Amino acid sequence: MHGLNQSIAIGPLGLSIGQLLLVLAFSIALLAGALIGRRHRTPTADTLFSLLFVALIGARLLFVARYWGSYDGALAMLDIRDGGFDPLGGLIAGVGYALWRLWKAPQQRAALAGALLAGAFTWGLTAGPLLLLESQSRPMPNTGLATLEGEPIDLPSLAEREAKPMVVNLWATWCPPCRREMPVFEQAQQEETDITFVFVNQGEDVSLVNRFLDHESLTLENVLLDARNALGDATGAMAMPTTLYYDAEGRLVDTHFGELSRATLNRGLERLR
Repeated sequence: MHGLNQSIAIGPLGLSIGQLLLVLAFSIALLAGALIGRRHRTPTADTLFSLLFVALIGARLLFVARYWGSYDGALAMLDIRDGGFDPLGGLIAGVGYALWRLWKAPQQRAALAGALLAGAFTWGLTAGPLLLLESQSRPMPNTGLATLEGEPIDLPSLAEREAKPMVVNLWATWCPPCRREMPVFEQAQQEETDITFVFVNQGEDVSLVNRFLDHESLTLENVLLDARNALGDATGAMAMPTTLYYDAEGRLVDTHFGELSRATLNRGLERLR
């Protein structure tokens, strides 16, 4: 898994490394703004929080515009749990707002500029090395898994047999986001016949998985069991749900941590075609 998309679990809360580094960079920006602003008697915290809010709105709006047809309605577009944000939209909106504030409030320029530079430097220093690793595609792990019938199997063998790009979803029945996104995967598996979808349950037994599938009336192919969470360990997915995208050669080309909508699933599928 790409470094920024590796996840950690803190109790019931799951966060990606990228999200933690964003929090760190923003915290450093707040601290720098407070220290510089104290000398100039100019607070910057409100401006920085407004900038973050504007950037998030810009990122969401551009993503929704790109995948407009994948949403069922306005409420789905507002549901940000799917992680549908376009970094370019956030960058444009954030930079635009920052430039406007620097022009509009000259007394705040030194503190705000220092805060932004500190945050950008922190992000570059911590996330930069992980972003460089994204150019190094990692092969599909050959972790031992099992079918619902108890037959041993692994992802490379399945990929060789199918000879198609593969989407691997790591999930569990106790995970609410996993449960909510399953109908999205069910529909996609029926429609996207040029993609192999695999659902690797983490740490649960076959009876529990079968009861869940029956109770939810889900018809899914390639439901596999990973009793020891070995695949999660091998890919750095310590929290669920996590979705991995492999091309036809078995190389990891994209990952998504957290709940998926059809829009965010389509974004991942684009990289497989």
